[in-house]
Amino acid sequence: MRPSPERREELLATAAEVFAAQGYNATTVRTIADAAGMLAGSLYYHFDSKESMLDEILSGFLDELWARYDAVLAAGLGPRETIEALVTESFREIDRHRAAVAIYQKESKHLQTQPRFGHLADSQQKFEKAWLRTLERGVAAEVFRADLDVRLTYRFVRDTVWVAASWYRPGGRHGPEEIARQYLSMVLEGIALRASPRE
Repeated sequence: MRPSPERREELLATAAEVFAAQGYNATTVRTIADAAGMLAGSLYYHFDSKESMLDEILSGFLDELWARYDAVLAAGLGPRETIEALVTESFREIDRHRAAVAIYQKESKHLQTQPRFGHLADSQQKFEKAWLRTLERGVAAEVFRADLDVRLTYRFVRDTVWVAASWYRPGGRHGPEEIARQYLSMVLEGIALRASPRE
């Protein structure tokens, strides 16, 4: 009998939590098996290595992220609405795949040097282009400030959003849409009260 897809997903979820907490290099197959309540040898019945587990975790997250990003980018939205939708989808992905996002944040720079994980660099370049083009489109349309440094803005928004994986917990006080709304308010409107014009 082949392992059930549901069991594989359970094991990948367990492995993701262990990788996120301990780091990829410090995690052994035995550590994952212990966390899953099984013998290390039994884990090989489902996966041939911890590398293949990590690849499946990250690929699953990125495939879903890009399906949602591509839908936003193809929707013909204005630049501000595109930024709002991308940020919202990012927080939804953190909600669905918090451990995978945390792994990606910590490990992707190192992993990109390995042939098996070359797709991470491709995804990063695609991600950067999508955000930069949207910001540039907003400046050109005079939706965003003319003096905006789009690359610096991209890095700020990217880091501000994705670092949330380090503290976000599903089922907390705020859901992903509310957190996205708050973040967007701070990014697009600032945090200072606007002084009312003098009479």
